[in-house]
Amino acid sequence: MKISTNSRTDLFVHISLVVALVVALFLGFFFLYLPFTTNHGQSITVPDLSGMSVEQLEDYLDERNLRYEVADCTFVVGAKPLSVIRQHPKSGMRVKEGRKIYIYITSLNAPDVKMPQLEDRTLSSAEGELARLGLQRGKIIYVPDLAHNSVRRQLYNGSPIQPGTLVPQGSKIDLEVGNGIGNTEFDVPNVVGSTLEDALFVIKGSNLAKPLIQYVDDASQPPGTVVRQNPEAGAGNKIRVGETIDLWVVGTNEPQPEQQQNE
Repeated sequence: MKISTNSRTDLFVHISLVVALVVALFLGFFFLYLPFTTNHGQSITVPDLSGMSVEQLEDYLDERNLRYEVADCTFVVGAKPLSVIRQHPKSGMRVKEGRKIYIYITSLNAPDVKMPQLEDRTLSSAEGELARLGLQRGKIIYVPDLAHNSVRRQLYNGSPIQPGTLVPQGSKIDLEVGNGIGNTEFDVPNVVGSTLEDALFVIKGSNLAKPLIQYVDDASQPPGTVVRQNPEAGAGNKIRVGETIDLWVVGTNEPQPEQQQNE
């Protein structure tokens, strides 16, 4: 093909034709070819995949012209194994057809963790340590012990478990905890007929809890005299360290000087 350029006008015409052709090709590529090949303007709302199993995902996303890829796998206590716990992009976002959805799923098996030392810790401290390691607190079993809410033993599947033993994450650990009452029994002390001051001294010396005091009228006894107690002394009645004796005292419910000193 021969293009004649006998004049300056012919040259300008030819240059204009070349420029127009280049512009037409440029516009056709970006506004016709690319949109056609990339489905420009066609978008899909990302569905919520939370809780779905991996087995369900492929068909579910294929029906919506989407794909998926597992980005990470982690263990979650109480969650169904191999189920979606997080995704990117998030549900509700608009994406192009064929977009890959990155999913985060729960692992099939729980990793092992070392059993911590919980004995002699407070109950709240033990619960915090279990949560930090991904273990669950099981039953709380109260046992006679003066150390109130102090862990006395740690149990796994009903048996004591030593610190450092490997257990699956998510396992339930039962705790034996002191109830604040000792296991030693002795005869109930007799404080009937004593002054409140003497009764409180005896009770404190016996490692018993602070008594519940009720005031009563009794003209035959001087104010501040203990006229009744529960449990009663004698008849083989026993009491344990940390337990309580209730007292009935002559007078009003205003604190007596002896009681103030002992409090």
